[in-house]
Amino acid sequence: MPPLLSGLSPLALLTTISLYFFLLLFMAWWANRRSGAGNQSFFSSSQKSAWYLIAFGTIGGSLSGVTFVSLPGQVGAGAANQQFAYWQLVMGNVVGYWIIAALLLPVYYRLRLVSIYSYLETRFGIATYKTGASFFLLSRSIGTAFRLFLTAMVLHNFIFAAFGLPFFATVLTILALIFIYTYKNGIQTIVWTDAIQTLFMLASVFFAVYTLSSALGIGSIGDMWQRIESANLGQIFFFDNGWEDPNNFYKQFFSGVSIAIVMTGLDQDMMQKNLTCRSLWEAQKNLIVFSFAVLLM
Repeated sequence: MPPLLSGLSPLALLTTISLYFFLLLFMAWWANRRSGAGNQSFFSSSQKSAWYLIAFGTIGGSLSGVTFVSLPGQVGAGAANQQFAYWQLVMGNVVGYWIIAALLLPVYYRLRLVSIYSYLETRFGIATYKTGASFFLLSRSIGTAFRLFLTAMVLHNFIFAAFGLPFFATVLTILALIFIYTYKNGIQTIVWTDAIQTLFMLASVFFAVYTLSSALGIGSIGDMWQRIESANLGQIFFFDNGWEDPNNFYKQFFSGVSIAIVMTGLDQDMMQKNLTCRSLWEAQKNLIVFSFAVLLM
């Protein structure tokens, strides 16, 4: 177990995870009662969601546990070859979100869509609609499987292995908790619980930075950045090595634009929350504010 977690027993970690899960269950129950019954409330929250709540919660939805766990290691493992090149892609994400707000959201709101793929049926026919929806289900299933594996691996190594449980039992436990959490809960539940999860995720980021800074004897943000640069890990922009460089700014930036459009603007899971805002303008404000938040995070 890493030194920063050596003082926490598996029982303490299990207790923390359990309390957090019961908080999510309470929020799901409260949000479900608040949104009311019926298909309209279940799928679109009757378009009563606050845009700022969605903007805040979408941070946690876009920055998954994979991002949280892998990117710091990627910066360190890549050394001078990787460094902070990922921020170039994030800058492209911001432009992609603006394109979604300007071009896609007006279409979705004008047609009053519940599923964004139903536009494909209107525009191109039933075969295209089924193809688009099938690719969403396929990509979501594969992506969720990887996220589940990472989550199960972390929880098993730090908690469940200490109680003698095999890995498959950890996976089954997580699946059972996910089923309990999602059963009969509509989009309003996801909006509120995403906000709660984002709050805890960002709090954990600040706590991790503070703990690491204290352990390394760093007193300020400026000192921290100087330490990063002295380790040759602080480069953000890569213009010098040509198009062949995987970290080339233009490749990273335009990839970020495309990724944002595909993984947010054309993704039912991400866009369904945006379609629960009270108006098109509030949905656009949500994406614009969210884009700046992602840039800073």
